[in-house]
Amino acid sequence: MKWNGQQADWPNFAYDRQELEPLEREFLLRSGEFLGVFRHVSPDDRDQIRIDLISEEALKTSAIEGEYLNRDSIQSSLRQQLGLGGAARHIPPAERGIAEMMADVYLHFAELLTHRTLFAWHKMVMAGQRIESIGRYREHAEPMQIVSDRLDKPKVHFEAPPSAHVKPEMDAFIAWFNDTSPKGNSPLPVLTRAGIAHLYFETIHPFEDGNGRIGRALSEKALAQNLGEPSLIALAYTIERHRKTYYRMLEVGSRNNTITDWLVYFAGTVLDAQRITLARIEFSVAKAKFCGRFRGQLNDRQEKVIACMFREGIDGFKGGLSAENYITITRTSRATATRDLQDLVAKGALTRTGERRHTRYALNIADDRA
Repeated sequence: MKWNGQQADWPNFAYDRQELEPLEREFLLRSGEFLGVFRHVSPDDRDQIRIDLISEEALKTSAIEGEYLNRDSIQSSLRQQLGLGGAARHIPPAERGIAEMMADVYLHFAELLTHRTLFAWHKMVMAGQRIESIGRYREHAEPMQIVSDRLDKPKVHFEAPPSAHVKPEMDAFIAWFNDTSPKGNSPLPVLTRAGIAHLYFETIHPFEDGNGRIGRALSEKALAQNLGEPSLIALAYTIERHRKTYYRMLEVGSRNNTITDWLVYFAGTVLDAQRITLARIEFSVAKAKFCGRFRGQLNDRQEKVIACMFREGIDGFKGGLSAENYITITRTSRATATRDLQDLVAKGALTRTGERRHTRYALNIADDRA
């Protein structure tokens, strides 16, 4: 079969604008709500929320590709990149590289896209990797294919244009990306542009590796340019939750250049990401209030467990915190764990449900006393 980049109408994408219009309106409405909530957060809390959200995106965009990184190292690097200080520490190349790219997308979203930008991002995401072409487009003669892992019956899910075509294809892509921005000659609606940018870039697949992470960064850049604000939308976080659907829709979108289904899927994913981001900001605000309310009231074991619970984020511990979890985290006795947990409930830090071995605990962040 011919893939979309091999067809006569490439890259003249066709789609139903009317089907996307309500999704575009919903996105802009929610963006206003998000900015309104964020502006009511204190400056110090804003900085921490930025670090939390951007580091989570860095973790998840890497996890989508099967690379699992260290959160603390990414956050430390992000603090340095964003001028927020942070203790000097050794940061592994992979964590430093993805943090550098995410910070660059955040800080320089308004700048025109160039080959130099993409080469710099590639060097960042490939830091510490051993591949032939780092910081430049792929050059190998063999086809760039995405193939399933089954050795007995491999399946080609996609084939990109040959390496010899990449430079002119990327010239056209960069020209399109800049021309369709709000300041360009042919601006597109925000979700439409971000969705096309991702599929268009992934079709060209210009690098030997790292295309997914850079493609998602391009969508983040497009969203931020259309909003006129750095994007904190949890796009990779949302995609990673339903990774199989994401890859399936990319494969469907790569079969022809009528891409309404892809754009509707992508727009829905961004709207889900908006909802998650708003919930996580509200969670971060509640966390700040919680920590202020119980500062100096908890022992070291309790503080360690509470910190672990907050690190689990808005989803919390699967099935709730149990006494066994507490014992494992603190390496304390069951009697001490029981006393600590009873004390946390009595203070109002945790809520309790269930009885005996079914007893579970959750953070009591509903109490919003300042």
